[in-house]
Amino acid sequence: MSYLVPSEFVTKMVDAGESKIFMSTRDTLIRAYMAGAILALAAVFAITVAVQTGSPLIGAILFPVGFSMLYLMGFDLLTGVFVLTPLALIDKRPGVTIGGVLRNWGLVFVGNFAGAFTVAVMMAVVFTYGFSTDPGAVGQKIAGIGEARTLGYKEYGAAGMLTLFIRGMLCNWMVSMGVVGAMISTSVSGKVIAMWMPIMLFFAMVFEHSVVNMFLFPSALILGGNFSVMDYIVWNEIPTVLGNLVGGLAFTGLTLYTTHIKTAAKRAFS
Repeated sequence: MSYLVPSEFVTKMVDAGESKIFMSTRDTLIRAYMAGAILALAAVFAITVAVQTGSPLIGAILFPVGFSMLYLMGFDLLTGVFVLTPLALIDKRPGVTIGGVLRNWGLVFVGNFAGAFTVAVMMAVVFTYGFSTDPGAVGQKIAGIGEARTLGYKEYGAAGMLTLFIRGMLCNWMVSMGVVGAMISTSVSGKVIAMWMPIMLFFAMVFEHSVVNMFLFPSALILGGNFSVMDYIVWNEIPTVLGNLVGGLAFTGLTLYTTHIKTAAKRAFS
């Protein structure tokens, strides 16, 4: 499965970050839109399987199919660019600026949200036969998730906000490992296996992923979830985005870059 050593794939991480910063606005938005849409479909798939089987674990085992598809197609998630683009800045690649990094993040956020929201509307039509009937078991489950993961945190105030932030950190620690996993092999099977493991873990542990939530919460609102848009923004999306940024960059991007590119001097023997 043609494994690349860390010094090779971490260099690929920096190269990828640089490439994304200089990508055209059109291409950045298209790739982000498709990533958000495919990940949203994967979330629907995983929830459907969990409802049908009564086993959330089976849904978590199958969810990474969406992540694998979107990365094999070269599409971009916000959680991925949070990790890759800052490395190009830290590595002092020519022409890379803070403004360029922030521009990329903003465009990917917009594209991801648009793609996820599109699928949320489409699936709401499917669940309700064009809004002519109540949603079925899967739609009701999504609405319940929206309430539990906004009002559930809000109930605990600052402690709930901290919990949400840490769940966001833990999520992108694992998701960014999946992003890196796509780079450690030159074969499709090797890439998929390396991506599958950490993505399955984050979904099974119910960590908070900003792009998955761009589908779940608008979808829950459309399907009758008993919470507000502000509940979603304040008590999920914003803390999740910040947690994803800190967790992915601190636990994956900076650690790999520091120890495999900017390695410390070897210890001398006396």
